[in-house]
Parts: sequence; structure tokens; C-alpha cells
Amino acid sequence: MTYNRHNVWNSAKIFFKSPCFFHASRGDDLPEFKACVQTCIEKNCVLQKTPVALHLRLLFWTCPSECDYACQRSITQSRERHGQSIEQFHGKWPFRRLFGVQEPFSVLFSILNGYAHYNGLHSLHHELPKNYALASYYRWFSYIGMFCWFWSTIFHTRDFIFTERMDYFGAGANVLYGLYYSPIRIFRLYRPQYRRTVRIWGYVCIAAYLAHVYYLQFVRWDYTYNMAANVVVGALTNCLWTYFSIQHYTKLRRFWAAWPGLIVTWLIMAMSLELLDFPPIADALDAHALWHAMTILPAIWWYRFLIHDSRQNIEYGEDILRVKA
Repeated sequence: MTYNRHNVWNSAKIFFKSPCFFHASRGDDLPEFKACVQTCIEKNCVLQKTPVALHLRLLFWTCPSECDYACQRSITQSRERHGQSIEQFHGKWPFRRLFGVQEPFSVLFSILNGYAHYNGLHSLHHELPKNYALASYYRWFSYIGMFCWFWSTIFHTRDFIFTERMDYFGAGANVLYGLYYSPIRIFRLYRPQYRRTVRIWGYVCIAAYLAHVYYLQFVRWDYTYNMAANVVVGALTNCLWTYFSIQHYTKLRRFWAAWPGLIVTWLIMAMSLELLDFPPIADALDAHALWHAMTILPAIWWYRFLIHDSRQNIEYGEDILRVKA
């Protein structure tokens, strides 16, 4: 077999531009990393075809991506031995994968978050009357939550352009839906006289979400904008529930009435982990994974609040049960 070193390096450059590796990081520019990948591709993907294990192929690992992963690991270990800093590659830390899964702990915690919503949906079905005015809003909260964490699981399993964007779009839907249903509960807009208001509010939220997705997908994929949009919407929702907690606890003097404010405080503190971006502990557990871990308990807690609050509303009437005509 004949080959051209120039063509091999071109193949390596094309690989770096493939969907998995479009984030620029300091590690990408390390000369030893580039040389390692070039040599590996030349030896294992061109001169001698080295087969990729079936379980890795099932997760779309290829010979070039195997070279990239192997070089990330070897360069990182070498830098650690020489007391040098650990660098990111393609926008991610050099995690030690598990059965082909890129970020095992983020995957595990995403699954547990999704299960919290699944279990919460099960509790809503059993605890809330079918004619409870807010039941459908809460069920959709569960559906969108499961959708969000499903794509988070997929994205952290394998990072491609498609899986990343679905993860971001799922998270955006989850955050925006929180802003949608919160004022309906807090200001009691579920009552029949506000039906038109709720419909208009729903159209506004759908239009905002579609505009958000359109901008990211067809105008510009902007990480800063996406983060800012989610922070603003999330902050508005947090302010609403903090107001609700203060007002409700003052009125009822029951501890569960303060839960939303406590959950909001928990989540704000947990979000600070995203600012503490540190190399993964044991090559597996980083700040982002810990952030996912910290959102499991609040999700479980939130469903308990929804059920307590619903029982309170049903007990005191307040036009919360829909009467069939």
C-alpha cells in the first residue's frame, strides 16, 4: 500500500473539524497532541486498519476518534507526570470513558434526574384528581423534564453537533416551560376568567422558544447568548417562586410553603459549580457532573411541594377543580 503523508495530515485536519470536535481548546493546539493524532491515524487507520471494538462502534467511535481519545489520555498522563497543567480538548476535559461513554458521571446523574421526573409524574397521577385545574400543567412539566434529561444523557454519552443541540434545545424548553406555568399557579390564572390570558401567554412562550431555536440553528450558534437567555428566564422564574414562598409562608405559617424559596436557593448555590470549572477528579467527575448531581434532590423535592400545594388548594376550594358540563 502506498500513502502520502500530506494526505494523512489532511485526514487528521478533517477529523478535527468533524462534528465531535468543533470547540477550540488549548489542548487542541499542543504540538505533541497534533503529532500523536497524526501518527496514530497514519499507523492505525491508513497503513494498517486496526478494528474498532463492536461496543465502541455502536456508539459511533471510529478509528480517527479512537486515535484522538488515546492521544488525549496519553498526553494528559504525560503532563501530569511532569507537573504540567491538565488541558481541555475540543471544549471538554479529557475524561476516562466507560464502555465508550464519554462522560460517565454526567450520564448517570442525567439518568437519575430523568427518573426523578418520571417518578414525579407517577406521583402526580396518583395524588391529583383528574379534574384538578393544574394537573395538565404539572404533567407537561414532567414530560418536558424527561425530554430534557433524555437528551442530556445522550449528549454526555457521545458529543456530536446533533446531540449537543438537542441537549441545549431540551434544556431551553425545560427552563422556558418553568416560566410559563409558574405565573399560572402563583397568580391563579387557572381560573376560567383568565383562560384567554393563559392562551395568549402560551402563544408568547411558544413564539419565544421557536425564535430562540431558529436563531441558534439558522442564524448563529452562540453559546454566550444561549447561556444568557437561560439565565434570564431562569432568574425570572426564581424571583416568582421566591415571591410566592414569602407570601405563602407568611399566610399559612407552614414549612412546606417555604419550599420553593429553599429549592431556588439550593439551585442558585448548585449553579455556582458551573463557575468552578476544574479538571475532573479521578479523570471522571467534574464540576458540570456535580451540577447535574445537585439537581436530583430539588426535582424530587419540587414534586413533593406540588402535591402539598395541590392538597392545600383542593382543601380550600378556590375554583381549583373543574366541573364537567
